[in-house]
Amino acid sequence: MKTVTVEDFMVPLEEYATVSEDATLFKAVMALEKAQEELDRTRYHYLHRAILVYDQNRKIVGKISQLDVLRALEPKYKKMGERGPLSRAGFSSQFLKSLLETYSLLDKPLDFVCGRAAKLKVKDFMYTPTEGEYIEVSAPLGQAIHQLVMGHHQSLLVTKGEDIVGILRLTDVFKHIFQTMKTCEI
Repeated sequence: MKTVTVEDFMVPLEEYATVSEDATLFKAVMALEKAQEELDRTRYHYLHRAILVYDQNRKIVGKISQLDVLRALEPKYKKMGERGPLSRAGFSSQFLKSLLETYSLLDKPLDFVCGRAAKLKVKDFMYTPTEGEYIEVSAPLGQAIHQLVMGHHQSLLVTKGEDIVGILRLTDVFKHIFQTMKTCEI
């Protein structure tokens, strides 16, 4: 029986949304929309949820998630510092709401906030992946699952040697596991 590897489920880099680190937020969101429209829905059942960022040498250096986009639209989130997932840390919804009021977060009309998208540069708010967010293309799927679970990652960047060749999305791994479960006799 063939060993299932990361390569079997990754989305190749050329099929994913990518932008230069000098692109604007607006251009990044437009690249995501274009990649979603061109996505082969017979192979991939879920839309992309992130944008990969490359440098002047066309090497992937970062990632922008949907949350990164929303955070970038309100600069005061950056001033609050790295708070992580506060609600999972036991803070009440009342406390989280008080932060919204105390810091006057998103207090401008949305069309004003969204106007920032034309000015914001991707390199100023992109996320730089950590060591645990890379996996070799030939790695077994079990190793990828371990990294996704232990790191609470939504995706892993797939490497071949020094180059990033694709992205492995949690949604695609889950779909495979779900399909496997359905074939099991219970």
